[in-house]
Amino acid sequence: MRSPLLDVPGAVPAQAPDAGVAAHYGDPYAEQRALTQSAGVVDRSHRDVIRITGQDRLSWLHSLTTQHLEQLAPGGSAQALILSPNGHVEHALTLTDDGTATWAHVEPGAGESLAKFLESMRFRLAVEPADVSGDYAVLTLMGPQSDAQIVDSPAAVIASGLGTDLVIARGQLAATAALLQSRGVALAGMWAHEAVRIAGREPRFGLDTDHRTIPHEVGWIETAVHLSKGCYRGQETVARVHNLGHPPRRLVLLHLDGSEDRLPGHGDPVTLAGADVGFVGSAARHYELGPIALALVKRTVPVQATLAAAGLPAAQEVIVAPDAGANVKAALRRQRSDLTARARE
Repeated sequence: MRSPLLDVPGAVPAQAPDAGVAAHYGDPYAEQRALTQSAGVVDRSHRDVIRITGQDRLSWLHSLTTQHLEQLAPGGSAQALILSPNGHVEHALTLTDDGTATWAHVEPGAGESLAKFLESMRFRLAVEPADVSGDYAVLTLMGPQSDAQIVDSPAAVIASGLGTDLVIARGQLAATAALLQSRGVALAGMWAHEAVRIAGREPRFGLDTDHRTIPHEVGWIETAVHLSKGCYRGQETVARVHNLGHPPRRLVLLHLDGSEDRLPGHGDPVTLAGADVGFVGSAARHYELGPIALALVKRTVPVQATLAAAGLPAAQEVIVAPDAGANVKAALRRQRSDLTARARE
């Protein structure tokens, strides 16, 4: 669905996987600064929205996902994963419960398959999952001054890794964005959002993961997996890696050589001395850090080695440590850039 915010003067449409919303509104670097230093709102209305009602919804989701959701308080937020029987990530959810319904948003195009899976797992429980993407949309508030900008009466408010997600009626997108702008909140596009996300070491499902990804590899073991909860599909793999071994790959932040006017694309190879050791997930130009990317590389790649991403020299910064697993806490660096940290002090 095409967002009405693409009609804002200066809006430039994004490409897949973010088609339907704006890449930027004329100045992506200024938009990045707003998201890290003051307050900005990002149109993420292309994401799919799932709503689950019924009295058994939380205990049911607790049994299906990696997260401890049984006692989630009204207004509480969480990240959760649905794994394959072999422990590979199949869905990544950002969710909240309002006391009556659970609201979750997922990657563009993922809502239909998630809704079908949830429907297949209902059995005789009092739960009603529905893909409501046609009726509801996501706007994300970011920045140190954004907490005071939450609009009245959204359908749901979800605290996420980078900001606050507002789930609102799709017909209110333009009016809500206009209200926020009237308060001084900058309108920002997906280019700015992705640059801040990558700098914040936040992996994105489907871009920084593949069909073989397990939670330990990208640091989700810390944010989306509860290691002491009961049985769920794929738990055996999670427990085995956590207690006995190490994940085969690890997420890194790449600082790319900026002398060439190009970025590596999704899926481009990461090499060491000419040999493939991983792939690029997502890449962006950060207003302070320059060209950066997230990549999944083999665990055994030396942490000090200079790599190449699609032929571009790249210094790596550890996100998930090589010794993650085996009861060693993943050294996932969730801190923002130094400039963002200073802005919040």
